[in-house]
Amino acid sequence: MILWFTITQIAVACAAGVFCLIAGLAGRRPSDWTVGSLLLVELLLIVQVIMAIIAPLAGNPPTGDLLEFWVYLVSAVLLPIGGAAWALLDRTRWSTVILGVIGLSLAIMLWRMNAIWTIQVA
Repeated sequence: MILWFTITQIAVACAAGVFCLIAGLAGRRPSDWTVGSLLLVELLLIVQVIMAIIAPLAGNPPTGDLLEFWVYLVSAVLLPIGGAAWALLDRTRWSTVILGVIGLSLAIMLWRMNAIWTIQVA
């Protein structure tokens, strides 16, 4: 993983999570802004998938368990899709809060993926 990209992903995921949490707790229903903020995180995760495929070929192999990293990454890619589907089906303020929780969860998952890739020794 590339450190600056990981930090950018974590910052965007935290910003989207806090934004959705505040909007949900303020009583806002899901909107283009809340769902769109999570879809921005999804786009960054798709770029991360591509980078995770290319990085070992370019001489940046993971130091930790590769299976654990990919389980985290695939789960992280699926979370915003599930959250957006939930927000489209359940148009209440609580689905906006769920989008916020997903955003903050993704930030934690990205932190852990970086630790698996760079710090943890298999």
